Amino acid sequence: MDAPVNAREQLPHVVRFNPKDIKAALGEVKGFNAKLALVITRSVGTMACAYVFAAIALISLPAAINSGQVIVIVAWIAQTFLQLVLLSIIMVGQSVQSAASDARAEKEFADTETILDRLDVRTAGGIKDVLDAIHAIRRPGEGPQPSPTS
Repeated sequence: MDAPVNAREQLPHVVRFNPKDIKAALGEVKGFNAKLALVITRSVGTMACAYVFAAIALISLPAAINSGQVIVIVAWIAQTFLQLVLLSIIMVGQSVQSAASDARAEKEFADTETILDRLDVRTAGGIKDVLDAIHAIRRPGEGPQPSPTS
């Protein structure tokens, strides 16, 4: 059996900004609004965008600190840093979870096909071989065993 799917394996594929992937995905959707939403989602949902947003947020941090008011610092944390940076990080996390879930579903489907193939009484290499071996073992004095597929 294959090793379980790990979200860490999916991380490099979903978190980096890749214009080729975005261009390929644009061909799958129709309409201006869908294309615009796809470009924004694929761009903002990267760690590169999270780093850019963090840098933008940190530019305004000295002004918040210099104000000397706790409410301004709290507002900066809540409105500037958390909203800007966490938006991208949450989107990245959702993309990683989605990719890992898709990979698990594909593996489960392949495993199910293998199990069903091996359970088929007409497929060589599965239960058919076991049944043939059982029917080939005859007790002395017994006649031929009927075939299970007849």
